[in-house]
Formats: sequence, C-alpha cells, structure tokens
Amino acid sequence: MMIRYKTSNTFPKGGIHPPEYKLTQNVPIKPLPIPKSVMIPISQHIGAVAAPVVAKGDYVKTGQLIASANGFVSSNIHSSVSGIVSKIDTIIDASGYRQNAIFIDVQGDEWVDSIDRSADVISKIELAPEQIIEKCKESGIVGLGGATFPSHVKLAVPKDKKCNTIIINGVECEPYLTSDHRLMLEKGEEILIGIAILMKALDVEKAMVGIESNKPDAVEHLKELAKRFPGISIHSLTVKYPQGAEKQLIKTLTGREVPSGKLPIDVNAVVHNVATAYAVYEAVQKNKPLIERVVTVTGKSLPAPGNYLVRIGSPVSSLIEAAGGLPDDTGKIVSGGPMMGKALQNTGVPASKGMSGIVLFRASESTRVEKIACIRCAKCVTACPMNLEPHLLATLSMKAMFERAEDEKVTDCIECGSCSYTCPAGRPSLDYIRLGKSTVMKMIRERNIK
Repeated sequence: MMIRYKTSNTFPKGGIHPPEYKLTQNVPIKPLPIPKSVMIPISQHIGAVAAPVVAKGDYVKTGQLIASANGFVSSNIHSSVSGIVSKIDTIIDASGYRQNAIFIDVQGDEWVDSIDRSADVISKIELAPEQIIEKCKESGIVGLGGATFPSHVKLAVPKDKKCNTIIINGVECEPYLTSDHRLMLEKGEEILIGIAILMKALDVEKAMVGIESNKPDAVEHLKELAKRFPGISIHSLTVKYPQGAEKQLIKTLTGREVPSGKLPIDVNAVVHNVATAYAVYEAVQKNKPLIERVVTVTGKSLPAPGNYLVRIGSPVSSLIEAAGGLPDDTGKIVSGGPMMGKALQNTGVPASKGMSGIVLFRASESTRVEKIACIRCAKCVTACPMNLEPHLLATLSMKAMFERAEDEKVTDCIECGSCSYTCPAGRPSLDYIRLGKSTVMKMIRERNIK
C-alpha cells in the first residue's frame, strides 16, 4: 500500500524567530583531548538510574560497561576512557541535580577489543530487527536531541501500535548550536545508514529527514547521498523556532497532529535525532557504545568557538579551555541552547549524553529585564506552538493551583521558552510553568500508583 505524506515547510501554530548566531557552522568537528580524569553520571537518560557494575580500584577499558540498565526504561553506561575507578560519589550534574557518578583516573586509551575503530564505512546491515534493538540497548543509545529517552524503548513498538513513518530531526533550531549541522556534513553517509538500520528495526519503508533551510549545504549533501538509500527523503524546512520539537516536526512533515496526552507512535510515527541515527550506526555496524558525542562550544567572546567530539564525563572546563578559555566578560554559562538550556552552577560538571552545546554569554547579555505586571497583550498565546495559554499556566503555577493547571493541559507544554522570549513584561513564564508541569506530573504518577 502506498503511504501518502502531506508535507509543508513549517508548523501552522505559534513559533518565533530569535537571532541565530551560528558562529561555528563552518568549523569542522575536532576531537577534544582526553582529560586526566572523568566523572561519568549513572543517570544520563529518562527512566531508572543505572546500577554500577564496577568498584573502586577496578581497571576499565574505553567502551567497557560500568553501569547496567536498571529496568526496561533505563540505559547502560559505558566508560569513555581507560583507567582506574577512583571512587563512586555524588556530583551536581549539568541540570543542577545531585546524582551518583563513577570517577575514573585516566591511564592511556585502551579500548575494548570488539569495537571497530577503523574509518571504513560499513553499509551492509547484517543484524535482524530484534538484534538491532538489542544492540541499541546494550550500547546505551539514547535520544541525543536533548530528551535522552532510551532508543531501544522507542524501537520496541507496542503490539497494538504501528509505525509507518520514521521522522529524523536534523532541524537544530536552537540559536548558537551547530553540532548536528556539522555531523550531517561530515558523517552524512553514516547517518543515512543509521536511518536505514532504524527502518529495518521498525519494518518501515519511508523515512523523512527534516532540516531547516539555513543549512543548505547539509540539505544538498544529504539529498545527494540519499539517492542511494531507497525510502529516505530529505526536506528543507522554514527557519522557525521550535521547528525541531517532536510534535511540530511531525505536523510539518506528515500533516498528522499528535493529540494532547499522546505520543508520536499514536499517529504511527517515531522520531529520532540525526545524532542518534549516527550513534545507532556506530553501535550496530562498529559495535561501539555511546561514549562520546559532538558538542558545540560557543559564545561571542570566546577566542576559538568550535564543535568538539567529547568523551562523556569530561569536565565542561576542559571544553571551554579547548575553545580558548573563559572570557573575562562571561556572565552566564548555559548547557544546551539559550532557549531550552540551563545555566551551570560551575564548570566542573561533566559532559553527558544529552549535552549538545555549551554557550557562554557576556555579562551584558545575562541579566533579565525588569519584571512588571502582565499587560494582557497575548503575545505568549500567539507564540505558543502547543496552543496553550502560557500567562494563565504561569499564574496558576505561581499560586500553586496545580489541579487547575492540569485541567489547562500544563503537561502539554514542551518548555520551548517562546512565551518568556516574547513577553514585553519580562515575566519568567517558563520558570513557573516548569514548576507546575513537574508538580502535576508527580501528582499523576502518584494517582497511577494508587
């Protein structure tokens, strides 16, 4: 049966156009030097915290399992370096939460023998669908667009659901970030093989790759490569934030709308990031677990902003040092992009699977405007891509009226920050909405337990 797609260049509701500042779009990916020690968090994914399988004093190799998935919605953690486990202790991670991490003092760089470290591109897919899913699980693959949802869970479609469309997110709509852009340019063939692997795992015939039109070189490069990959199409999309959000990307490429409270699979779609597709390629074709990722390190005052291939667990301070060192006028350091990222408490936090960028803002860019009373202009309503009323959700959350916030669909918020960005009153709407959303989700979990 022929599958028909209703494509457009952008999503119909809401969205904004912040300045892009893609300072590193022409800077090739460069491996970050291996640090003297790493701190590898054992929770780098949505779901249950992984359980350590090593102890203080153990010698580990690069690529070795050091923490095992603790449940179906969980993810394995592997060592990104070789050396001695110095301790297992708590840290403050990039999100500001306290969690356990495995500390390793680096000794050389001895890799697990089964990992193929050659530059050869392997196109033939040998594994069966169930083996692909198991390999993703073994390798600790998670969504690298920021959500860090375990990829093997997405691939294990429930029996009462059916996927007929794979959506690949190459949009990278966050200002400043270019790690996905560079990955598409430098590892395009591997990404497309990774997509073909995902197609085989899900038994689908079509995959659609969405890329914003501000990356014409990536669009043309992948279009040319895709001629050799049946069923994979490349789509140039209008530049509009948050074009890369799951529900907005599905709407743009297929015309399907994910209902409130539902998931992409409920409209027969599964969404993966381009970096995830590359990680799947490395796991399945090279037997390489997820131990490193590309991170954009940027800022207007940085001497040498760039895109770095970073070993998981490397301190953020080492990334900043590689980019020329901390500028004197730095006012804030953000993990992720400026729209959805979070400010870091210090530069000692480790790089993790979900870290796509480090952005250094000048002090002059780091202060919020003075907050005044809501002037009822409705700009936040116009900008919201989820058709919500952010001013109302923020007020309800601020006043701890969480039951009403649930009724107003606070859990549908994708935390894109468009409301705060557009607010002329300087109201930190997203801060309050995040509080309301997390509280309501906790209430829902407690109700389900009962």
